[in-house]
Amino acid sequence: MKNQNEEHYYEIRVAAHLDDTHTCEFGGLSVTRLPEGETLISGRVVDQAALFGILLRIRDWGFPLVSVKRTTRSQHESKIKRIKGEQK
Repeated sequence: MKNQNEEHYYEIRVAAHLDDTHTCEFGGLSVTRLPEGETLISGRVVDQAALFGILLRIRDWGFPLVSVKRTTRSQHESKIKRIKGEQK
């Protein structure tokens, strides 16, 4: 049986660069514009309802969804650190 208190981290890739009016809609999630023209939305998502809310928002805006991947906190932090280092 899964632990109900387990933290859930996700990486959501969108095939567009989201502008600032869209990025503020994701609360505490990291929003990173990638060089290849995609946006990575990542971080802790409290539950499935919140995840589906994010995905519905992306759909409603008409942005093409590239992928949704569940990850761990350490994988998330490592990836964000690496991406930020590459963008300098």
